[in-house]
Amino acid sequence: MEKIIFFGLIIPILIFVVYLGGRAIMTGFSAKSSNKLNLEDENNEKEQNSFNNPEHLSSELNKLNELVKSGVLTQEEFEKAKKKLLDN
Repeated sequence: MEKIIFFGLIIPILIFVVYLGGRAIMTGFSAKSSNKLNLEDENNEKEQNSFNNPEHLSSELNKLNELVKSGVLTQEEFEKAKKKLLDN
């Protein structure tokens, strides 16, 4: 009789504890994935904002100028690329 009362109380408590643990783990996973998405969004914004950075712009223009001087790009291609950089 004592065993029935004991297991009748312990089993529901054990199931409840496992449920709470599983729920906590799932909440942690969802928070982690949400945080990961937020970090990716912030990195994308930083990359987009870096194009507006004058240092980045000047270094890109210098690279394009070097390509023109070395003969890899024509003057027309250089002008198109420069316009694209300045429009962004």
